[in-house]
Amino acid sequence: MLQRLRTVLWILAGTLAVPAGPAMAAEVLVRPGVASLVEAIARAEPGDRLLLEGTHAGPIVIDKPLSIEGRPGAVIDAGGEGSVVKILAFGVTVRGLTLKGSGTKGENLDSGLYIEQGADGVTVEDNRLDGNLFGIVMHGSKAAVVRNNRIANRSDLRLNDRGNGIHIWNNTGSVVEGNAVTSGRDGIYIEISHDNVLKGNRFEGLRFAIHYMYANNNEVSGNVSIRNHVGFALMYSKALKVFGNLSIADLQHGLMLHTTHKSEAYGNFIYGTGEKCLFIYTSAGNDIHDNRFEQCGIGVHFTGGSENNKFHGNTFLANEMQVKYTGLKVYEWSEKGRGNYWSDNPAFDLDGNGIADAAYRPNTLVDWVLWKYPLSKLLVSSPALATLRFVQEQLPTLYPGGAVDSFPLMMPAAATMPLPQGIDLTPAPRDPAQAGADQRPIM
Repeated sequence: MLQRLRTVLWILAGTLAVPAGPAMAAEVLVRPGVASLVEAIARAEPGDRLLLEGTHAGPIVIDKPLSIEGRPGAVIDAGGEGSVVKILAFGVTVRGLTLKGSGTKGENLDSGLYIEQGADGVTVEDNRLDGNLFGIVMHGSKAAVVRNNRIANRSDLRLNDRGNGIHIWNNTGSVVEGNAVTSGRDGIYIEISHDNVLKGNRFEGLRFAIHYMYANNNEVSGNVSIRNHVGFALMYSKALKVFGNLSIADLQHGLMLHTTHKSEAYGNFIYGTGEKCLFIYTSAGNDIHDNRFEQCGIGVHFTGGSENNKFHGNTFLANEMQVKYTGLKVYEWSEKGRGNYWSDNPAFDLDGNGIADAAYRPNTLVDWVLWKYPLSKLLVSSPALATLRFVQEQLPTLYPGGAVDSFPLMMPAAATMPLPQGIDLTPAPRDPAQAGADQRPIM
């Protein structure tokens, strides 16, 4: 008996010595009411799950690690004041809500959802963000996941006064995927943010689909840009991996590299751009291969200062002009005996190795004259330019600088992805004035 008592006391003492664990996370149903959501957040313990139904007044601030989720039809409406939801804590989840009615102060980044610096590891998914100035702002946070959100910002403002769909500043290690942005300024604007992944997003009716500024070591993959002013604008960045993206009938550029270096662009399909499939401006050391440039005004326009770029395995198909370059330097556009396919190259392949028997030059001396002196287009059918064409054919040394493909391919590569069904595939107008030149971005 005494031995049993000692055993019970020993077990009891051991139990009392064990520190108490954290309380189990609670699930709280939050129904509409005056300040009900604000009060529920204030009472909640870290790790709790608040399940919303109906419409709730915002703005709200989440300052502890909570999960805020919505039943079908759940709405938070800020009534035109501030950001609808502001996250200040790590590990927060916001899911399945409609967030609307932000303020209009651009200097405050008024948005549907705002993630503050230090609020790391946040998950934002399956939400609708309607009628806000900015959609989602990631301001200095890390390791966020922003997935499967539908964003339609205010479009009743001047283009440059609108907010971005997803605005990323000083962010690292985040994944932004599967989102759709249909109105606002830029779909995704990313600045001074490194080691992030932007994939599988869709953008329509915007200025830039994706706009990079000073952001390095990022992945841009599987995104779709439809009828925006510019598709993918990669500026002042380096070490980007840009692959599997689709641009359809964007107005100015499908893909633009502006002072972007040591990056790789491959497997992209740029279709029907009004002006340029690809624009390269003072960008060096890039590897551009196995892309498809089809039915654009210009396939590739590159400028002086764009040195040491590799072009190989690309398909240039039915562009009005395949390449534009006004300098005098000659660039080789092939790599290890493999060049590009040019739909206007009347070549022979007598040995049947899939490589044309003669080098291809996309531009002539007449092209160079027309670029340098635009008014000479008035003489495009004149005897003077006809004579210039004839002389160049007889004296190949008169060819201007630009691209030379010494190993042009005889067959185009298969499209890396199909064009989507159910959308207008008419190429954008070649003259931007037809689509409202006053709204064009300043480049």
